[in-house]
Amino acid sequence: MQNFDYMTPTRLVFGENAIEKLHDVMAALGKRVLLTYGGGSIKKIGLYDKVKELLKDFEITELSGIQPNPKYDPSVLDGVRLCKENDIEVILSVGGGSVLDCSKAIAAGAKYDGAPWDLITYKVKAQAALPIVDILTLAATGSEYDCGGVISRTETNDKIGYMDPLLFPVCSFLDPRYTFTVSKKQTAAGCADAMNHIIEQYFCEDSTLLNDGFCEAGLKSLMVNARKCLDNPEDYTARAEMMFACTLGCNGIYSLGNSESGWPCHGMEHALSAYYDITHGEGLAILTPRWMRHILSDHTLGRFVKYGVNVFGIDASLPQYEIAEKAIDATYAFFESIHIPMHLREVGIGEERLDEMAHHIAVNEGLENAYVPLTEKDIKEILVASL
Repeated sequence: MQNFDYMTPTRLVFGENAIEKLHDVMAALGKRVLLTYGGGSIKKIGLYDKVKELLKDFEITELSGIQPNPKYDPSVLDGVRLCKENDIEVILSVGGGSVLDCSKAIAAGAKYDGAPWDLITYKVKAQAALPIVDILTLAATGSEYDCGGVISRTETNDKIGYMDPLLFPVCSFLDPRYTFTVSKKQTAAGCADAMNHIIEQYFCEDSTLLNDGFCEAGLKSLMVNARKCLDNPEDYTARAEMMFACTLGCNGIYSLGNSESGWPCHGMEHALSAYYDITHGEGLAILTPRWMRHILSDHTLGRFVKYGVNVFGIDASLPQYEIAEKAIDATYAFFESIHIPMHLREVGIGEERLDEMAHHIAVNEGLENAYVPLTEKDIKEILVASL
């Protein structure tokens, strides 16, 4: 078991009508608020009006239009500018993980005199950040309970994971009802994203029985409840359990004491969505079983056997390699069963830029240090297998 130093300062307020406590939480942080949100779905479900009513005595500046795979330009830069122009005291993120990721970069950039990209790329360490509160409307990224986010810079095809302890939300409001209207496509992609968060932590060199069980239960919960959510989008219990499983995904709690895995599927997918702006969860679903098959060996066999037996209930008396292959097939089959496209060509990615992307990943993502080290050649083979 590895040493660790762990703290989670974020308060979770979970359940129906959770945001009734919003006013008191915000009042303790400041009156001048930057309200961030995406394409307007929060208005369709009445959440925008509810927030404005709860905060009617606050000074609210709005930043809307934040996209999936949130963009440095314009969203982060616009948010930082608005914070400085309006002397913002607190950011309220209302939406999914992309809105929150963007808000985190804005929170740090608002307290920095240089280009926010310096912070995102770790050229400079943030010395301060605005406090962040969020109201979540999509179960997927886990950004509501971690200190990181992912920001895309279109002109350089970069998608950077940015983490800083200053960026933990002060409080996250999680009402499963706000996910009732999430589309089937995004519900499935959110499940795939959260499952891969767990898989990235499960496949590592050194783990514990406790953490393995936690990961295995998380994966089973996501698969069972995603299907229920797709069958009945207003199944409160299924939406609630799926939301909580997603919330824990990137917080580190699934893997305390485990060795680092390097998160290779995320490293590869960052390039896919940076170059082609595809849905992150779909990219992960496409890559994950191909990565699994690529790294299967005598060295990794034990992890795949445990994964197959404990997550998918595969007969433990079968030959070990048969169990491993069945586990990989079952992973693919699950994603396919919830109607995720399982080939890169289906999401608009062909052979044209695979060499360029493989090189970009090899240079920028550090996958030579992953659970199973990946060279540029390995990465290209996984991408080709995913076509």
